[in-house]
Amino acid sequence: MEYIQVTKDNLEDEHICCAISNNKDAQVSSKKTWLSERFDDGLVFLKSVERGKCFIEYIPAEKSWNPIEAEDYMYIDCLWVSGSLKGHGYSTDLLEACIADSKAKGKNGLCILAAAKKKPFLADLKYLAYKGFKVADEADNGIQLWYLPFSDDAKVPNFKACAKHPHIEKSGYVLYYTSQCPFNSKYVPILEETAKQEGISFKAIQITDRKTAQAAPTPITTYAFFYNREYVTNEQMNAKKFLKLVSKVEG
Repeated sequence: MEYIQVTKDNLEDEHICCAISNNKDAQVSSKKTWLSERFDDGLVFLKSVERGKCFIEYIPAEKSWNPIEAEDYMYIDCLWVSGSLKGHGYSTDLLEACIADSKAKGKNGLCILAAAKKKPFLADLKYLAYKGFKVADEADNGIQLWYLPFSDDAKVPNFKACAKHPHIEKSGYVLYYTSQCPFNSKYVPILEETAKQEGISFKAIQITDRKTAQAAPTPITTYAFFYNREYVTNEQMNAKKFLKLVSKVEG
């Protein structure tokens, strides 16, 4: 498989693996805007030349949009290989490219989010363990920070205190999200409209700057759903799933 790094110079010409459509689609434009604003922070987006979900996105941890302390680590936003491209070793290619690049840039290691019990849109525990990653920290909601140190004396990264105990002061349904995931541009408005039609107390809070993201009350900032102050899920929902969740938690 051949891979290409998306940069400012080729961003408009390249397809974005997690949002394959034309540039006028809201999901594509949202993701490309996100990438263009992060490149100067050192973000790398490496993808397969072949169209499909096969890419890795990573950024220096100090510039990541997560409440973590991981000095001189590289943080992996997303490593995703699926569909017909899965099972060919491409995820290993991408991870090894990230490792080589991170070492060349003098980083101490890699870190990535996963969960004690498998959750959607998070890294697979078995895969991480197989590749040598270890658990660095865990929040009350089971979200874990895994790390791959490049030396025995590399400092172990950790969650900031604000993320260790996910809890907010707002009642009702509250969603914190960023534009890192392009699907939010489609599904967040759907939840807002559904909540309005059904008379459900719902507030979507978009995190729009790194400082706010790094002080968020959740280890996951891409999509963190709360109900009556407590964390519920990181799974993106359509109208049907949202109403099913409402029925479950209020039933």
